[in-house]
Amino acid sequence: MTLQFDLPYPPSVNHYWRRVGARTLISRQGRIFRESVCSLLALRRLHPLDGPLSIEIDVFPPDHRRRDIDNLLKSLLDALEAAGVYHNDSQIVELTIRKLEPVADGRTRVRIEEALDSITRTNALPKTREASGQDNRRKLEND
Repeated sequence: MTLQFDLPYPPSVNHYWRRVGARTLISRQGRIFRESVCSLLALRRLHPLDGPLSIEIDVFPPDHRRRDIDNLLKSLLDALEAAGVYHNDSQIVELTIRKLEPVADGRTRVRIEEALDSITRTNALPKTREASGQDNRRKLEND
């Protein structure tokens, strides 16, 4: 099963959290984003996906400023979990994120699918001596 949806542009991790005394809380901006994602996805009446997942994210920033796309992941993945798309973001075994051309107000396109096929293929590959590090150890011993 593959899910795809367009979502608002997420706040960066720098704007997602705020400190109140010794406590760290989700900021107002973070709560608004999470509620927006939950509202949009509630209309689709999704059941949480089980098992390992593969996620592709296309990020369309709101402008041409330099941004680290990895700072967007926490708020986006937490919002998808809160919306009931999956049980826990620990289910994600493959993650691809691309930054594309800016669009007005920014947006994020998310594609999620069960990753069973890719995990089966990866586990079925024979382990090579090079991958196991045997060749590297042998070279060090001979030097």
